[in-house]
Amino acid sequence: MVLKVFFPSCCSLAESGILIGRWISEQNSAVILAVVHFPFIPVQVKQYLSEVQRVTKVSVSVLGSWSNSKQEKEESLSEFLEDLGTIFSHEPWIQISKEGDSKFWSCSTLQKHSNNPKKEEIILVYYDQRKVMLSHLHPPLDAATFTDHRADDASKLSAIFDTVAKSKILFMTDRYDDGPIKLTHWQSDGVEASIIVELLKQASVPACMLLTFLLSLISWICRSRVLKFWPLSFLWSKLSTCEQLGHRLQHLQVIISNKKAQTQTQLMRKANIFVSLLVDVALGILLMSWLYRKNRIGHLADTLIPVADHVAEELQDLLQWLMGAPAGLKMNRALDQVLGRFFLYHIHLWISYIHLMSPFIEMILWYVGLSACLGLTVALCILSDIIALLTFHIYCFYVYGARLYCLKIYGLSSLWRLFRGKKWNVLRQRVDSCSYDLDQLFIGTLLFTILLFLLPTTALYYLVFTLLRLLVVIVQGLIHLLVDLIDSLPLYSIILRLCRSYRLAAGVKFRVLEQQDGTPLRLLMQINPLSYGSVVQTYRLPTYSCYPKDSWTSLCKKLFLGELIYPWKHKGEKQD
Repeated sequence: MVLKVFFPSCCSLAESGILIGRWISEQNSAVILAVVHFPFIPVQVKQYLSEVQRVTKVSVSVLGSWSNSKQEKEESLSEFLEDLGTIFSHEPWIQISKEGDSKFWSCSTLQKHSNNPKKEEIILVYYDQRKVMLSHLHPPLDAATFTDHRADDASKLSAIFDTVAKSKILFMTDRYDDGPIKLTHWQSDGVEASIIVELLKQASVPACMLLTFLLSLISWICRSRVLKFWPLSFLWSKLSTCEQLGHRLQHLQVIISNKKAQTQTQLMRKANIFVSLLVDVALGILLMSWLYRKNRIGHLADTLIPVADHVAEELQDLLQWLMGAPAGLKMNRALDQVLGRFFLYHIHLWISYIHLMSPFIEMILWYVGLSACLGLTVALCILSDIIALLTFHIYCFYVYGARLYCLKIYGLSSLWRLFRGKKWNVLRQRVDSCSYDLDQLFIGTLLFTILLFLLPTTALYYLVFTLLRLLVVIVQGLIHLLVDLIDSLPLYSIILRLCRSYRLAAGVKFRVLEQQDGTPLRLLMQINPLSYGSVVQTYRLPTYSCYPKDSWTSLCKKLFLGELIYPWKHKGEKQD
């Protein structure tokens, strides 16, 4: 059977001593964590290991001896290191030795308590202790196609990664401590720390307490009954700005929560939310500084009224074209004139409303521009709501045309069933047979003829205003796609993958360092990082999209039947 010994590369220059680590009997593997140097007292070593085992819940023990013979006088240590196996009594007792500056290592095992000791084939695997401890091994995303053999390999790797990660307390002891035990590991020259980070941690406590109080106050106001009355509740549920503010409020509550992240996924989610908020606010401040420089707000306000007038004039020309003979089609003149004048009157009302608001537009834009300090996503949502308000007349035209067209479609389908001796059973939700008398068939024929000949005129108006409505919806959809991209993109994970790729591990690969008869096979274990696509898919943040996800079939069916396409999301639809 093959014995696998995972040896930290940072201990290759350590002085002679004993090897401490974890023995994984299921895999016949030994994970070396540190080297204890001379002089030491065996009782103190056992007490120290029992304390580490109690804290880390990892069965840490003395696995063998390490000999780094730099001088001839140290050759006598080999016999003494063999005798240590009788004190600590671990089976098998692993002996690793390095002769001076030679690149050839010897590794053997002793089984003193075994009646039939077998010579085992040994594989010595070097690993970077710091990278393995800080990395997080991710399960495969395609779990359905994951075979049992690969799943077994992943569980073996997970056991090694968990052993190193849970032994952090072992790495808190360096060679400069006054304790009775001297260790060599990746942090033996001194514990990594940052004074700036520690000061920021201390300073963030009162700031987090203040933010928690303010957010709890804002949450209480949002949950109060004042916002549940009709006009405010309707606006809060329909305006995308309110939805985005509520979404960012939940993000702030997650960040400043006193509850510590229990898993790596929760920790990464907090970090991704924090970086997303930071980038969002930074982009919003840049946008705000650009808007208020060189009086761009005033230029935008001066441009808005002429653009609105131009759009209204184009709609008037379109209606005049529809009231004539559009594309050479002969329409029902009476219905054509009624619909055209009805829509022209709405455009006249809209132009009057815009000119009435023109003195206040610059002031409104000035205050709206200040909202960019809350983030670029809030500014984009406000832009989407402004587009919805400025194109409200187009939405009204679309609703009028869709309702009239839908009424005629359902009327024609009902009268068509009448000709075939059928009717729609409302209670059973099905079509049943029915007998009609002569008067009913005569009235049905008249109504079917009237609706059929009026349908082309109504369908043309419906088609034109539906295309205009879809154009507005596409513009708003592109804005909300950008908002969702900023909200859901795991920026911290992507930056971590770019700068510290070993932190996000998808697996490992092995490189052969030495393969020679009579010496153990020496391998170097390297971490395979997650791909960028897997990082985005794994750590993508949940978003609140303002558009329902209809299939193309459902969308085409709604357009054909004249059903309304609402651009607002229904409350409670959370999309991941």
